Amino acid sequence: MPIAAIGITIALIVVLAYNTIKILKEYERGVIFFLGRYQTVKGPGLILLIPGLQKMTKVDLRVIVMDVPTQDVISRDNVSVKVNAVIYFRIVDPEKAVIRVANVFEATSQLSQTTLRSVLGQHELDDMLAERDKLNADIQNILDQRTDNWGIKVANVEIKHVDLDESMIRAIAQQAEAERSRRAKVINAEGEQQAAAKLAEAARMLATEEQALQLRYLQTLKEIANERTNTIVFPIPMEMLDSFKKIAKSIGKSS
Repeated sequence: MPIAAIGITIALIVVLAYNTIKILKEYERGVIFFLGRYQTVKGPGLILLIPGLQKMTKVDLRVIVMDVPTQDVISRDNVSVKVNAVIYFRIVDPEKAVIRVANVFEATSQLSQTTLRSVLGQHELDDMLAERDKLNADIQNILDQRTDNWGIKVANVEIKHVDLDESMIRAIAQQAEAERSRRAKVINAEGEQQAAAKLAEAARMLATEEQALQLRYLQTLKEIANERTNTIVFPIPMEMLDSFKKIAKSIGKSS
């Protein structure tokens, strides 16, 4: 046999083996088509194909991390922000991922962008900043439902950044400062109210209990005596003044 014929034969064997024998990794599956029609899903391991009759499309089943490009979003309270996110998804049905959508990754990316703008546009800026976990869950649920027909399971969505312009950052800082001032005034007013209530209660108690009033008077004298001052002023109860008036009137009548 001529050398050229041997070379051609070897080349044909190599091409035939390349088109016949396929090896799939543990995380890969092969969608098999027979004369253009879907036949089955095979893998992992060794796959044998009939050259010219069967074709295989390889599908990766691992979790895929996809960045959602920065989107311009107008919140419900008419604040313009720039938001980007990241989504985690994987293919759970290789047949649907190959047959029902031309490019599963491009379709998922575009759907993620529109869903991000739609969901965040329904919320106010404060919700975007304070309730990020809830928004992540809402976006994840919507994407999971819409991509189910493509054989995709969206495992998680994370909003990474919510960027504001400088004027809005200053406005938020002023709002926070005003809120802190308001809370301080409310706390101070509540303290004054409680103190006034306690003083009124103490006054009523002293008014009804004469002995308590006298004890309070003696305690006040003791506190004054402890002060290191040269001049001490002793308060005189009104009851003592009334007694002095009665004595003065009795003296005047006797004279």
